[in-house]
Amino acid sequence: MNKNSFKMLAERWPSAIVARHEVGKFSGGLIHPRTLANKDSLGEGPRDRIVVGRKVAYTVEALIEWLEKRACA
Repeated sequence: MNKNSFKMLAERWPSAIVARHEVGKFSGGLIHPRTLANKDSLGEGPRDRIVVGRKVAYTVEALIEWLEKRACA
């Protein structure tokens, strides 16, 4: 995926945040929510993590930035 593809993901998402359990839907199945949970526990997850009770979400901007850093051309 190139940067324009990630930009399209952000433009199609109806909210400014993505709940962790919705990451698979957001990424078209590229990232599993458990992957992000594991990365968060290692301090390697997206910045701007939002925690409300037991629910975790990310800003779309932070999630796109995190995906771009991990994408191979």
